[in-house]
Amino acid sequence: MLSDFENTKEDQITEQETLLNKYAGLHQDEGAQKPSFSHQTQQVGKLVCPKCGSLNESEADFCASCGESLHASVCPNCGAEIDPSVDFCEKCHHYIKNDICSFCGAHLSGDEAYCPECGSPRGGIVCPQCHTLNEFAFCKKCGMALTEEARAMVAELHNNHNFIALSKVASQYIQLDNSLPYESAKDKELSDQSEEFRRHVLTLLANDNGIQDPEIPINNKERKSLDEILHEKKKLMIKLASLFETMKVPPTDSAVSARNYAMACKPADLRLGWICNYKNAVHAGPCGCAKPQMGGKWIILGSKQNTKDDK
Repeated sequence: MLSDFENTKEDQITEQETLLNKYAGLHQDEGAQKPSFSHQTQQVGKLVCPKCGSLNESEADFCASCGESLHASVCPNCGAEIDPSVDFCEKCHHYIKNDICSFCGAHLSGDEAYCPECGSPRGGIVCPQCHTLNEFAFCKKCGMALTEEARAMVAELHNNHNFIALSKVASQYIQLDNSLPYESAKDKELSDQSEEFRRHVLTLLANDNGIQDPEIPINNKERKSLDEILHEKKKLMIKLASLFETMKVPPTDSAVSARNYAMACKPADLRLGWICNYKNAVHAGPCGCAKPQMGGKWIILGSKQNTKDDK
């Protein structure tokens, strides 16, 4: 049904990884060891290192391969117990890495007031649109791109055929969601009479201008019944789900680039949640996930469905 929108699976993965690596690889140490994305901590009596995935003896405190702590750490901001490999605390909603820029992923010495790579302030950026203070390159409230790199990623995605298709279907869904249904047979009859009168007037005006048998454009704002609206919304939701699948965030090395890519892919004005692969939890967005680098995707939220980040 969506063959016009989709590439092969291999093409989609290559396209997404290319874009992610473009923004993540610029700030990564090429010799650094890639972290494991598994959050499993035990395996057949062994301890699995949360950073490199190596198996260690159950009594070990640190990984024999990379030296990473094998036990939970605590958030330096609120003291909550967290995975030692995360960069964000889901308890107090604060970014906790001092050595990595939360906006672009560049390595820091820990005491800079501004990132030497992207120039973003360590204290956060206030969104000029909704005035929310943000620790990441996209506004967690309204989704606005806040850095030059974020705006460049959005501009590049606007040429992506999957994103173009996603934006088109999202626009159709929003228009349908905002439409006013008729509530009774009498309401429907009045609507039909109004449309008939409109077409009659336009025909007379065209005839006065010497145009016989004019082609009257269809009124796309014609009211539908609630059942018709729900039926069409259901079909569009299926299309959106398929398109969100093609635009999902694949596992990558950088939590920062994963967040930025996911936010750049988010269509505006839809009530969405972001389901992560880390805990299979539904967040308001990847900015609320401690390990977005494990992957995830956007989903449409139901009218009464809340996210993990809602307070």
